[in-house]
Amino acid sequence: MTSKKRTSPGYQLYELFSSMRFAIGLLTILAIASVIGTVLKQNEPYPNYAFEFGPFWFKAFEDLGLYDVYHSAWFLTILTFLVTSTTLCIVRNGPGFVHEMRAFREKASDNSLAAMKHSQELALTLDEPAALALLQRLGMRYKRREREDGSVVLAAKKGAANKLGYFFAHIAMVVICIGGLLDGNLPLKLGELAGKIVPETRDLPQSQIPAQSRLTAANLSFRGNVTIAENKSADVIFLNSGNGYLVQDLPFIVTLKKFHVDYYSNGMPKLFASDIVVTDKQSGKETPATIKVNHPLIIDGVAIYQASFGDGGSPLQLRAWNLAAPQLAPVDIKGVSLAAQPLKANGKDYQLEFGELRVFNVENMGKAPEGAKSMGQRMQDAREVKQDSKSLKNIGPSVTFKLRDSQGQAREFMHYMAPMEQEGALYQVAGVRSEVSQPFQFLRIPLDDQLKIDSFMRLRAALNNPAWYDDIVKRTTAKALQGNAISPAMQQQFATSVRWVLARFSQGGFNALEQFLDQKVPADKRQAIAQTYIKILQGTIIDVMAVAQEKAGLAPWPQDAKHYRFLLDSLVAISGFNDYTAPVYLELSGFDQVQASGLQMTRSPGKSLVYMGSLLLVIGIILMFYIREVRLWLVLRSGRVRVAMSSNRHNRDLDRDFAQVVDTLEGRKAEGGEA
Repeated sequence: MTSKKRTSPGYQLYELFSSMRFAIGLLTILAIASVIGTVLKQNEPYPNYAFEFGPFWFKAFEDLGLYDVYHSAWFLTILTFLVTSTTLCIVRNGPGFVHEMRAFREKASDNSLAAMKHSQELALTLDEPAALALLQRLGMRYKRREREDGSVVLAAKKGAANKLGYFFAHIAMVVICIGGLLDGNLPLKLGELAGKIVPETRDLPQSQIPAQSRLTAANLSFRGNVTIAENKSADVIFLNSGNGYLVQDLPFIVTLKKFHVDYYSNGMPKLFASDIVVTDKQSGKETPATIKVNHPLIIDGVAIYQASFGDGGSPLQLRAWNLAAPQLAPVDIKGVSLAAQPLKANGKDYQLEFGELRVFNVENMGKAPEGAKSMGQRMQDAREVKQDSKSLKNIGPSVTFKLRDSQGQAREFMHYMAPMEQEGALYQVAGVRSEVSQPFQFLRIPLDDQLKIDSFMRLRAALNNPAWYDDIVKRTTAKALQGNAISPAMQQQFATSVRWVLARFSQGGFNALEQFLDQKVPADKRQAIAQTYIKILQGTIIDVMAVAQEKAGLAPWPQDAKHYRFLLDSLVAISGFNDYTAPVYLELSGFDQVQASGLQMTRSPGKSLVYMGSLLLVIGIILMFYIREVRLWLVLRSGRVRVAMSSNRHNRDLDRDFAQVVDTLEGRKAEGGEA
């Protein structure tokens, strides 16, 4: 090749792309990218990443394409360059490898043979048949050449398949990368770059998604998810794409007939499966099947996996307690999980947005943090209901919902339906939070003998009704006077204190009392006065309940430890309602469960190529590392034999093999085997 051609830009690019250093550099970048793609969860909705990383790093990672590494433009570009580089490497070095595999080097000169590390001339005569027998025992193929000086060269070799290992390894890389390009859906990426495919960012029904955000059933490769409720169908899946999504049309319709789920004794799912019917859109052929985890259905080149399960939109029955007007009876309302509906409360309009109904809940109620105790915590100590309860298993059905006001502000709630037992008492549990990033703060509402919250709500209504305070204060003062807890001279002062504590507590619970102590009482006297307030509440709450029962025309509240504990628990719950900040309390009273199955559907035309490439790579590695190429030259002359040996790996095995050949030949001389 002329020097002018070697310096041309085209030749320089050819040299670069076909060089091993270039390929190794690309492989290193791909390895780093693969680590990132493994550590960082891929194809999550963008708000999840923004919440986790913050605005700065979210934007940086987005620009780098780290949220979908394996389908990013730079990753597919590197794969393309690696295919090109490896292919050029095969084209460039392949002929030399083939020639090397086929060549016996029978024309090697005496000088080159003598220069080998493993070379020795023996003073003996070896006839050709004996030499061929030796080569045959060694399992070598050979080629004979007779020189002009009369000497005979037997050039032998074995392990030529070692060179095939390089071919298999390089071809494997090409095949795997092509499979990666196919599954990376290069045409889709090109369509997005050209502006022909645009992810949809609006929350629209799938039937209204514009054509530029839809992919036909002929799309080369996809991986997406869809949730199907029982007795419902789907013929599309949704693909996360940047800060939006794409709708992928399927060549068939999937109908969920029945969903099955079994649980372990600790409440964890043991098995979940879907009975589905797949209907071909063109032929109408129906294919019934049951899909389980790790047992997908493959049809029309699309694999349908069982990925998850959840709620499918279940009808709900609820009782709405008006917290601003606690004297009102609860109102029955109906709703559907995963749906939204208007709600009017106290003259204001709200949007009630139901989340998922979970029929089976496995919860672990942890210990409360240690530290200084608030008045509410001291109240809990007084009623001997410990916060650090034992771990719970299944605590029954729950529903989440958001209550959004006219300004768009919302708080999220999680309400459990089944009674929860704690230290021998039963409670209804309700959680609330104002931000998704916050944990739920839970209320524990004590249940009465009928396992209802009606008695608690009646007690709360009485405590928030100042018109009944005169009767309540009168009863409490009379009992204190009768029990010699106060003197007649203190009667009026005690009655005033009881009224003030009731009013202050009804306005803000324990926090309101604590704020007063912090603002008006010296620090050294706060604890003693706080204990006094607690004792007043503990005594007065009995009379509050008595008045509530009497006004409702019900039997007197039983005077025993169990029912007194109910009253003390109610004080804590009533105080907690000040942080609940909702116009109504929605009590889940019933539901009709509709289950849904989460299916993942994938079309991976490159999967078979990746598997085949992986097999070729394994074969190539075995050939390269476990098969050793060995060459042996025997130069036969009268009274002399030149023995030379080489291998692609110079190690102790070669030293041993060479020594064995020399020992064999010298052994023939010692035995008088000269011909």
